[in-house]
Amino acid sequence: MAKNLILVLNCGSSSIKFAVINPTKQISLLSGLIQCIATNNASLKYSQDKTTHTLKLPNIDYHDAIKVLTDIILSSKSLANNLLAIGHRVVHGGEKFTRSVIITEKILQTIRDCATLAPLHNPANILGIEGAKLAFQGLKQIAVFDTAFHQTMPKHAYIYPIPYELYKKHRIRRYGFHGTSHRFVSQQAAIILKKNLANCALITAHLGNGCSIAAILNGKSVDTSMGFTPLEGLVMGTRSGDIDPSFHMHLVDNLGYDIHRVTALLNKQSGILGVSGIDSDMRIIEKKAKAGNKRAILAIEIFCYRLAKYIAAFTVPLGKIDALIFTGGIGENSATVRAKVLSWLKCFGFKIDVKNNKQNGKNSRGIITKKRTPVAMVVPTNEELLIAQDTLFLANRYRC
Repeated sequence: MAKNLILVLNCGSSSIKFAVINPTKQISLLSGLIQCIATNNASLKYSQDKTTHTLKLPNIDYHDAIKVLTDIILSSKSLANNLLAIGHRVVHGGEKFTRSVIITEKILQTIRDCATLAPLHNPANILGIEGAKLAFQGLKQIAVFDTAFHQTMPKHAYIYPIPYELYKKHRIRRYGFHGTSHRFVSQQAAIILKKNLANCALITAHLGNGCSIAAILNGKSVDTSMGFTPLEGLVMGTRSGDIDPSFHMHLVDNLGYDIHRVTALLNKQSGILGVSGIDSDMRIIEKKAKAGNKRAILAIEIFCYRLAKYIAAFTVPLGKIDALIFTGGIGENSATVRAKVLSWLKCFGFKIDVKNNKQNGKNSRGIITKKRTPVAMVVPTNEELLIAQDTLFLANRYRC
């Protein structure tokens, strides 16, 4: 029997998400998460054969965490004996990568070189690659880059209006992130709408703790909201999104902050959490808003208003909208957010179907707007599946 399983690894700065997937049948045979690595609260939770397992791993380091998950896979002959290759989510590929690639020593060095652009993530991605190579010797490893999908943006969309030498010498430009999610849901939307992706104008909104939108024309990203880092763009769970750059110096000069404290404030203490003063989880904020909490109400209004402004702006490179797609934890599950965003976009003719919106589009092919009006829809993302599909394709294409 031909090997047909793909191990997908998503190694974050303090967590490792993993899954063993049959990409042809589009099913996951094992999935899990190790979180809070290097803390006393570190733990593992994974599901296999309809059974969920949990394990406390206090103060485990990153190398040992990788060994724990690879040992789980190796202990199952049905999984280990049918692994074909390993797919890695890699956050930053700079300008080098426009598509997924088989990892070689040269490719790995390029990923290391991009670590200055993603200092929290690329080093963790590298640890995952090295750990998997040690545990699964002989299996091909494939890198699927968050930034790759957005490398089709034209220069006028990704160059900052700053001295051009900063781009030429130091690669300071807009890169964009969440590319795997934007690519997946745009493909799915075209299938659902029975349209050729190569002739579609789509806006995809990936809304979770991190949020971004992308303008996708004929299957290619032509603009996106995140920039040099994932801080730019929309309001997020704990990130501010767009803000006056002089804000930094105001806090430094007048309030005694240093630059690192300001950066931490914008990344970890702002967004929904900062405005509400309650939490970064939209589910909790919505409950507080329904109970009348004014700052929770304000946080939702700011989140939706700024998202709607970005959506309107992204019609410029598209010229039209064949569909507006909501995805991610908030995008897929918050009827409130979707309704408020569409209410700001009445000038485009969106008319929400209240019943379908409340059902998250589950009984209407994802579509949450009324017939004969512009289409807004909910499309669940599945980045792990897309990583597995890319990995399967490359592993088979270059099989010895």
